[in-house]
Amino acid sequence: MLARLVQIPFILLAIYTITLVLAWLIPGNPLEAPEGRRPRPEVMQAMLAQYRLDDPWAFYWDYLGKATGVSWVLGEADRPLDLGPSLQHENWTVNEILASGLPVSMTLGLAAILLACVIGITAGVIGGTRPGGLADAGTLLVALVGISLPTFVIGALLLVTFALWLGWFPVAGWGTARHLVLPAVTLSLPFAAYIARLTRYGMIETMGEDYIRTARAKGVPELRVAMKHALKNAFLPVLSYLGPATAAAMTGSFVVEKVFAIPGLGTHFVNAVLSKDLTLIMGVVLVYSTLLVALNLAVDVLYRWVDPRVAS
Repeated sequence: MLARLVQIPFILLAIYTITLVLAWLIPGNPLEAPEGRRPRPEVMQAMLAQYRLDDPWAFYWDYLGKATGVSWVLGEADRPLDLGPSLQHENWTVNEILASGLPVSMTLGLAAILLACVIGITAGVIGGTRPGGLADAGTLLVALVGISLPTFVIGALLLVTFALWLGWFPVAGWGTARHLVLPAVTLSLPFAAYIARLTRYGMIETMGEDYIRTARAKGVPELRVAMKHALKNAFLPVLSYLGPATAAAMTGSFVVEKVFAIPGLGTHFVNAVLSKDLTLIMGVVLVYSTLLVALNLAVDVLYRWVDPRVAS
């Protein structure tokens, strides 16, 4: 575990470096106005120098120092974690954009993962305890649909059916629990499909183990055998999947956010890429990467707790 902690800064540094190289290669000038107006050449040069956009090496070290807090320790920055000003959003810093959008995306992602676990584990247990039956075929069909259909198709279908036709939920927006339902269901279905498949395969394998047969021979009810004895080991592959899945749900919901007009980070990130807003691109990627690494580390800890045989 200590080795994993030591690796985290180097992983984030590699992600930061690769992202900056790719973002720097995006065509266009982030300081140009959207309507195409250009400042005078001398003004443009001064602005490029101000934001270190005329020298990728200088920008690399300047932004890295501010983002890690090294510049603040050396007295060269005003705050410990300064992700810089947004180059496209006037009078907004990247810190402020992240503070407004990240809680929304995290709430949506966590709700989707919780819902995916409920749906996926339930479907996987039903299918895994009765393989080859009608219920098993039904869960496999639902999982196949959930994996195959893109989220924008699922979102559009749910939006038309439950918001426009039936009027049960709001069409778009954010702020109440009713606003959360359709986006969370849309985002959860692909994850629920994978969780259902993993749980099903794990249950089928585990239900054939010797200790399961022993429990049955002792007269333990079938439901208790499945839920108490078999599900714990069958859940291990699901637990490994939950780390990257949770990070993906919290950071990869920009399509769902677009469909339901949710003010999360997804829209900001897409607009940042289109306008080459380097500071916002780097800030969002660093936050997303940190979440991904932290969640994977948390899953490793939980995995070792669930199954002590797993080496650290």
